[in-house]
Amino acid sequence: MTRPPLFPGFDGLMTLSRREGVDIRPTLLRVLTDLYVQANAHSDEEERQFIELTSRLIDQVDDATRAAVRARLAIYPGTPVIVLQRLRLKPSNPCARMPVAGEIPADPVATPPVRPPTEAELRMASNLSMQPKDAAEIHDMFFAASASERVLILHNLAETPLRASARIPAARAARAVETLRMAAWVGDIENFTLELGETLILPSRVAAQVVNDPGGEPLACAARALDMPAPVFQQVLLFLNPEFATVTYVYRLSRLFDRLGERSALIMLAAWRGSTMAATRAKYQPALYDDERQRTRSAPAQTRPAVQPGLGSVVRTGSQGSGR
Repeated sequence: MTRPPLFPGFDGLMTLSRREGVDIRPTLLRVLTDLYVQANAHSDEEERQFIELTSRLIDQVDDATRAAVRARLAIYPGTPVIVLQRLRLKPSNPCARMPVAGEIPADPVATPPVRPPTEAELRMASNLSMQPKDAAEIHDMFFAASASERVLILHNLAETPLRASARIPAARAARAVETLRMAAWVGDIENFTLELGETLILPSRVAAQVVNDPGGEPLACAARALDMPAPVFQQVLLFLNPEFATVTYVYRLSRLFDRLGERSALIMLAAWRGSTMAATRAKYQPALYDDERQRTRSAPAQTRPAVQPGLGSVVRTGSQGSGR
């Protein structure tokens, strides 16, 4: 069996174009080139046929078609040498490898060193994270929820557009983690609470609420916000408050800690900070003129006497009228 030609009907198309007066040679050369470069390898007969056909068309097409074909065949590794020469291209050396460009060095001026945030900047960031009213609602809802509800709240916080608190600087967090580990080892809840509150910029009331919560979920959030290692967190669960340290308690909170994301923990930290602002604003409510008017006691309306004093009618007697 003879193998069918790679470009069947080509001669017939050429004859038709000459008879009908339509110049389809540019289209034929483009199609011919596209068909040839689609295959990775060609037989000797296919290569011979391609050389014969392209040689008849290269000099008969316009410059735009010739340039397009030249660009396609210049990057094709199987282009015959004769065709490359007709297109004024240099035959490529198959053994030569294209040089690889070196890595562009980074501009030291374009990336200035990152300065760690100061304590004041951390406090400002915590105060601007969310509205105090929203923070207070999240705070109260979280502490009033059950264990399963708390897990659901923390999972949903990661998908909310709420702004999270800034990360604790790594050096400060590392020192705090070591101090907390030592305090938990000896069961010193007071110093543990004090260190946790100072590091996370929490008031003593909220820090004590986080540490003494029997469920342990707030403590897991605080530890995740500090980027506490998992083994250290497990030691805290075991030694800080032994009356809570059951097998179920430690296992449940360890699983929660492993799955808890940093963003959820930092958003919860922002809620704890913001709830303090809401309580402070409620305590020191400014007095407005409406407040004063509403706080005044309603006094009973005073009725005016029908006859004003000193203007009443005087009854004269006979003796008073004479006076004599």
